[in-house]
Amino acid sequence: MANTEGVMSARQSWIGTIQIITAAVCWGTLGIFSTYLNQIGFSGWQITILRIVTAAFLILVMLPKLWPHLIKLRQKQWLGLALQSLIGVLGMSVCYFFAVIYVGAGPAVALLYTAPVFSLLFSAFLLDESITRQSALLALMAVFGVGLTMLGEQAQVNWGILLGLLAGVCYSLYGVLGKRAMHDAHPAPLVFFTSIIISAGVLLLLPETYQPMGGLLSLPLHTWGYALGLSLIGTVVPFALYMKALEKLPATRASVFTIFEPLTAIALAILLLHQSLSWIQYVGVVLILLAALFNAILNGTATRVPRWLKRRQRI
Repeated sequence: MANTEGVMSARQSWIGTIQIITAAVCWGTLGIFSTYLNQIGFSGWQITILRIVTAAFLILVMLPKLWPHLIKLRQKQWLGLALQSLIGVLGMSVCYFFAVIYVGAGPAVALLYTAPVFSLLFSAFLLDESITRQSALLALMAVFGVGLTMLGEQAQVNWGILLGLLAGVCYSLYGVLGKRAMHDAHPAPLVFFTSIIISAGVLLLLPETYQPMGGLLSLPLHTWGYALGLSLIGTVVPFALYMKALEKLPATRASVFTIFEPLTAIALAILLLHQSLSWIQYVGVVLILLAALFNAILNGTATRVPRWLKRRQRI
C-alpha cells in the first residue's frame, strides 16, 4: 500500500514538473508574439492592450466560480489588488513589450528576471521582511549581470535596458503587493482573475484601446493568431498550468523550473527572429538567470508570514 502511494506521488510529481516546464515555455513565447505584432505595425502600448483585453475576455468563464470570493473582498483588499494589477500586469506588460522592441526578446526577458532583486528590496520596505547576506550577494550578482548586458560593440545605456529593468520592478511588485493586500487565505485564481480584469477595465475606458482591437479585424488571420497566442498561450494557459502544478509540487521546486521561460525566449529569439548578442552580453544574461535560479533554490518562494502580520495576529 505504501509502495503504491509512493508510485502515485512520484507520478504526480512528474506530471507537476511537466506542467510547470510547459507553463514556463509558454511564458517564454511572449517576446516572440510581441515582436511579430510589432513588425506588422503595432506599438508596445497596442500590444499590451491586445494581450490584456483579449485575455480578460477569455477568463470571464472563471467569474461564476470566483464570484462568492469577490463579493467578500474588503475595500482595502480591492485597493491592493488594483495596485497589483495596474503596476504588476499593465505596467509590466508595457515596459516589457517596449523593451522587446528596443533590445530584443532575449535581453528583455533576462532583464525581467531581475525581479527577485527588487522583490528583496520591496519586501524589506513594504512587508518588513529581512534581507539575508546570501540574498544581498545574489542581488549584486544580478546587478553585475545587468551591467554586462549593457556592453555590446559600445557601452551604452538605452531605453530598452531601462524599460527592461522597470519591467522587473513592476513584476516584483505583483507578488509583493498581492501578499500585502491578500495576507489571509485566498484562492490563487482570484488574484490572477482580478489582476487581468482590473487592468482590462481601465484600458476599456480609454478611447485609444479600440484602435488596435478594430485594426486587428481588418488584418489577415495569422495576425489574429499572434494576438491570440499572446493572450492564450502567453498568459492564460501558462497560469492555469502553473496553478495545477502547485497542487503537485512545492512552490520552491516549481519556481526552479520557471528558468525555462528565459531560456525559451532566448532560444526562440535566436532561431525565429535571428537576434544575437555579443559574448559579454551572454555572460550578463547567464549571471542574471543564475541569480534568479539560486534565489529560488536557496530562499524558496513559499509565502512567508511577514513581521507586520505576525504582530497583527498577536493583537
